[in-house]
Amino acid sequence: MQRVLVMGSSGSGKSTFARRLSGITGIPTVSIDALFWKPGWVESNRDEFQRRMTEAAREPRWIMDGNYTRNGAGELRRQLSDTIIWFDLPRSTCMLGIFRRIAGSYGRVRAEMAEGCPEKIDLEFFRYVWTYRQQQRPKLIEYFQGLRPDQSLVCFTHRAQADDYLKGLALTLNRARNLTSIH
Repeated sequence: MQRVLVMGSSGSGKSTFARRLSGITGIPTVSIDALFWKPGWVESNRDEFQRRMTEAAREPRWIMDGNYTRNGAGELRRQLSDTIIWFDLPRSTCMLGIFRRIAGSYGRVRAEMAEGCPEKIDLEFFRYVWTYRQQQRPKLIEYFQGLRPDQSLVCFTHRAQADDYLKGLALTLNRARNLTSIH
């Protein structure tokens, strides 16, 4: 595991998972939202975003948090990744996640966001999350069909599965570190 995509609906826990995975593995995180947004919630132009995504994807190790599959950089990320973590959670879980996130960080810039993009109430964003399973999920499933046999796809349908995965990974890595320190 050296290049990991963490994908799924907003509010599913992708960013929290990516930070925790980074803490366990030491692999740096890359927030696609931070690459895309400019201060004041201004979108990057397509060429600039493609360039930033391509530069990040060419790094030897990363955990990328976010979707953005519809451009050439999305294809490059899929080709270069060895592991894809998919949060395929129910709508209710994701909606609750964004409401909690807004309540906890309203007016402040979250760690995974671009500078100058404070948490806000955005009805268009609510609609995006509400319709995610119908409109965006099929696109991700199609994206995953392009994976190679040597790539791992891990799917979580409940947050508890993500927690269990991280606990198991931490235990495995700690055991491996202990064995190498003995020898």
